Amino acid sequence: MQAIVVDRLGGPDVLTAREVPDPEPGPGELLVDITVAGVNFMDTGARQRGPAGGSVPFVPGVEAAGVVRALGPGVTGFAAGDRVAWVYAYGSYAGTIAVPAASAVPVPPGISDEVAAGVLMQGITAHHFTTEAYPVRAGDVVLVHAAAGGLGRLITQIAKHRGAEVIGVVSREEKVIAAKEAGADHVLISAGEAFVGEVLRLTGGEGVHAVFDGNGEPTFRASLRALRRNGTLLYYGAFIGDVPTIGMQELPRSIKICYPTFRDHIATREELLSNSADLFALIASGKLTVAVGGRYPLAQAAQAHRDLESRRTTGKLLLLTGHFASTKD
Repeated sequence: MQAIVVDRLGGPDVLTAREVPDPEPGPGELLVDITVAGVNFMDTGARQRGPAGGSVPFVPGVEAAGVVRALGPGVTGFAAGDRVAWVYAYGSYAGTIAVPAASAVPVPPGISDEVAAGVLMQGITAHHFTTEAYPVRAGDVVLVHAAAGGLGRLITQIAKHRGAEVIGVVSREEKVIAAKEAGADHVLISAGEAFVGEVLRLTGGEGVHAVFDGNGEPTFRASLRALRRNGTLLYYGAFIGDVPTIGMQELPRSIKICYPTFRDHIATREELLSNSADLFALIASGKLTVAVGGRYPLAQAAQAHRDLESRRTTGKLLLLTGHFASTKD
């Protein structure tokens, strides 16, 4: 099978397509022919600094969808031919994977492989941020950074569904339309800290109830200044640049900071099944859409990473394998 292998850490050029043996499913695993893999900023961080708890060489990618080929010993609840998707299983930039059955969820009829592969990581993150970490309420005003990106669009949609007013921040003029299509009431074009003054103007000087900031260190302190009293900063930018440090005395107005890792979003399999089912139901009802910002053959993973890191893309980037092509024949 074809897979993307990282033999050394570095830039996008270290993502190398090569032929490797098909894996064998071990106990508790599914052997899945991957059709579509999602591209995430987490993948760029793993490419530069290594996978969490692992080392080179490795196959990157933690999110994908495909068709079950075989079951490993002890697996129940799945059958060959089932369509499944998963999140946080390394090795997803490949044609086939042996994935833990505990990480896989069934894909309902009517949900495409592209949508399933593109929504789990960012969708579960957006769902957790807006319903648990900071339960968005009707009447809230929230600020969403990178509002035209895959995660930003999902956060915007869910926040609007829950009755919030959304101020979106984008980096370029051409991204304004995408943020508005996701439901943002106001869209600011800003780099660095320039957005703060306009946010305060739009909120009558009070600031927003919550900021969803995945931009990393460059906007971290500015996001704190954009919060009102008792506001919450939901930070998820650890894989983008340096991790900011802050002293307790720098937290004015009783503001709060939340920095959950992905495992905090889904601590149990029951939560994984419940949250993914909620996402698929929102999609099926038309209340949530997954915008695909780019489709690439698996062998062009390096270009997908370049495009993602350029900040010029909107929506979700996907890698299509040969198995995806075969489903379209």
